[in-house]
Amino acid sequence: MTDPTTTPNMDFRTHLVAVDRHTELLLATARSLDPGSIGDPSLCPGWTRGHVLTHIARNADALLRLVTNAVTGSSEPMYDSPDARDADIEAGAGRPLAEQVTDLEASAARFAAASAGLTEEMSTVPLLARNNTKVKAGYLPFMRMREVVLHHIDLDAGFSFAEVDDEVLLALLQDTIRRLRHNPETPSMSIRTNEGDVWSIGDGRPIVSGTRAAVLAWLTRGDAAGVEGTLPTIPSLG
Repeated sequence: MTDPTTTPNMDFRTHLVAVDRHTELLLATARSLDPGSIGDPSLCPGWTRGHVLTHIARNADALLRLVTNAVTGSSEPMYDSPDARDADIEAGAGRPLAEQVTDLEASAARFAAASAGLTEEMSTVPLLARNNTKVKAGYLPFMRMREVVLHHIDLDAGFSFAEVDDEVLLALLQDTIRRLRHNPETPSMSIRTNEGDVWSIGDGRPIVSGTRAAVLAWLTRGDAAGVEGTLPTIPSLG
């Protein structure tokens, strides 16, 4: 039984391996899409599949900036501005699938090459991420892994949380619970997984249960199909 009230495992080397593995899964899904479906709705409100693929690519470049800051001591912003981030996603969303896949591959390769230069000494370097969020450099591989996995789901192309490695599921759940605990809008509840994890927020009521995959789908994507209990409203984590 696990009650991860402390910071979850953030071994950046472990997460870099997971990034590579789940990027390959994402690319396999992207390559399998019908080219005519690039404009189909995704699970992200207001976004098509093209928006999601473009966002994943631009996120790799944004996190690459932060990796470079950690390695060189520079201070480039993660994104030039919120408006510039949104404009880049909108501009790339309508591109043909083949161009999207090429961009996804190239941006992922750039991030992988740069993040290979992270060292244990650099892992504690403080950085400024999106929305003035402060993170340590060792957290960047996890941030990338989270984006790849969650937005792979958002493509709505057959990939599910049930296909995510169990250690990655646990890390994503731990991080999600941590962020929910820091959000004043999060309601009280107790979360229990079939794998034996227990998390409490507030007074621990009501009790919500399900597999790790099902609980993560509910907490992050509002899919309550596999969870049981009286379900409170979960605030968006962005």
